[in-house]
Amino acid sequence: MEKYQEIERTIIKKYRKELWSRFIKAVRDYKLINESDKVMVCISGGKDSFLLAKCIQELKKHGKVEFEAKYVVMDPGYSKNHLDKILYNAKLLNINIEIFKSDIFEVAEKLNSEHPCYLCARMRRGCLYNKAQELGCNKIALGHHFDDVIETILLSIFYGAEIKTMLPKLHSENFEGLELIRPLYLVKEEDIISWRNYNNLEFINCACKFTENIEKNDETSKRKEIKNLIKTLKKTNKNIDYNIFKSVDNINLDCVLGYLKDKEKYTFLDKY
Repeated sequence: MEKYQEIERTIIKKYRKELWSRFIKAVRDYKLINESDKVMVCISGGKDSFLLAKCIQELKKHGKVEFEAKYVVMDPGYSKNHLDKILYNAKLLNINIEIFKSDIFEVAEKLNSEHPCYLCARMRRGCLYNKAQELGCNKIALGHHFDDVIETILLSIFYGAEIKTMLPKLHSENFEGLELIRPLYLVKEEDIISWRNYNNLEFINCACKFTENIEKNDETSKRKEIKNLIKTLKKTNKNIDYNIFKSVDNINLDCVLGYLKDKEKYTFLDKY
């Protein structure tokens, strides 16, 4: 048995409950992939996107829905070492990738050298949508997982003063007919890490040139701060992550001061 086949087997067998079942549940419950879809799977080089690619491959082989998948890597200006690592892992995992170049890092740094991340993220998303259109795809799959979702909820509350989350799918506002999907929506990061370690895989943590010199455990990161908070809270309540997740699925509009709907503000006084 080839190495990639052994890795595929761990997704279906050893980590069936933690990875495969949760991946399938998200795809089914949120109706993420339908008949005749053409999905562009985005691979950044990290553990999440590579697992996503393998799950999509397995779904094509074992699923009942017929769809197409293209595996794409956008190079916004990665170092040669990062690109070599991505190519090595793609070959190891038997994923036929297409790499396309952009100059996002360079442009973002020129336009806003002190705070390039926001601009970089917007430009990356635009490049991916353009590439999906070029390939004739109607959906773009990203590797965001369960922990990304609950961290986003708390980040929005603590630093954005609003309650919102990262949705499992959404329509593009600027690219008609394109939809963004997150098939790992219910998969926990700790299980992805366990799968990675079990198979002795090494992926890129962060290929961004702006953060290359920052320590991996940088405590100044707001997302890192939230991640540590959730970890601390789980020591006294093991279900805290699930409760945070369900909180945005069980919003009681009769018990909130106000809410936004289609960019219009409503308050409890409207129906008091």
